[in-house]
Amino acid sequence: MQGDGITERKAEHLRVAIEEDVEVPVGAGGTFDAIRLVYQALPELDLEAIDPSVTLFGKRLAFPLMIGSMTGGTAEAGVINRRLAEAAARCGVGMFLGSQRVMLERPDTVATFAIRDVAPEIPLVANIGAVQLNLGVTPADVRSVADRVGADAVVFHLNAAQEAVQAGGDTRFAGLGERLAEAVATVGLPCGVKEVGAGFSIDAVRRLARLPLAFIESAGKGGTSWTLIEGRRATSADGRQLGALFADWGIPSVTSLLACVEHGGGVPIIASGGLRTGLDAARAIAAGASLTAMALPLLRAAARSVDAVVAELEAFRRALVTAMFLVGARDVEALRRTRVRIDRRARPEVYEGRVDDPHVLEGDPR
Repeated sequence: MQGDGITERKAEHLRVAIEEDVEVPVGAGGTFDAIRLVYQALPELDLEAIDPSVTLFGKRLAFPLMIGSMTGGTAEAGVINRRLAEAAARCGVGMFLGSQRVMLERPDTVATFAIRDVAPEIPLVANIGAVQLNLGVTPADVRSVADRVGADAVVFHLNAAQEAVQAGGDTRFAGLGERLAEAVATVGLPCGVKEVGAGFSIDAVRRLARLPLAFIESAGKGGTSWTLIEGRRATSADGRQLGALFADWGIPSVTSLLACVEHGGGVPIIASGGLRTGLDAARAIAAGASLTAMALPLLRAAARSVDAVVAELEAFRRALVTAMFLVGARDVEALRRTRVRIDRRARPEVYEGRVDDPHVLEGDPR
């Protein structure tokens, strides 16, 4: 039964992500250290006066973080999702669900995504693979999976690299842009698009900017590598070799973020892809992001307990507020206006070879 194959794959994904080293190999780029904040020794505000709250889908977030898309479809995944949601409610952040395609083939798996009883007020985003729109999934199907979990919005994830490496992956991407445009226009909820860790080029962002999107999640290379995960779970030597070969495939996180900010037509950008601390979040927001998302550290914490997730979230908030204080930013909008220096090698024009010499880029590095 096809649905059983999906749940088995999800269980394997969860096990590998929790137990094994699945992050982009060291030296492959993607670090948010490429963004440098400028320290203000005289910040002219009190630490206690800093307000890191933002609004998303008409709901307040205590600070600009979404728990990133992770899992669902199995009993263990259901436990993890409920722990994540309870922690999100306690700390005042939002949550992306993992891919919900399995709900269309196994309707009984809705329980593994249903978290509204423990987190009735958090911003909650449903999730479906964009390529499924080429494989029979309709906008009505997407709306159905969103409504069944009480989601405020929908994100369509793009994961061409993962699907290409995955045994039996869905690689029919021809004509997907047109179907994605139709879905975004007709689902009837705010819609966004995200990568899963390989980032966006300038051209890809420009194409997405034509759609009436509520957000784009930049999700560049620097964190969890889904090509590496697929290689780890492969049963053949060729599959394992292919996964290892493309483990560091993609556009680095800061480069993807800048491409989204500069070429996204003003669409709000959620920064992710190896974002691990509140300091990383401050850097990303100062470079133009509206929000941030983090997944793997919270997944591993959720495998332990709700309290472990809360501890991660509280540490994230403390680091963010500290960074805001040290650059003199009273709120998130002020942080977005603060001066930054960005390594020119991280700029998308340089990375893509549109500018041969990074030293010719002068002025505001953003």
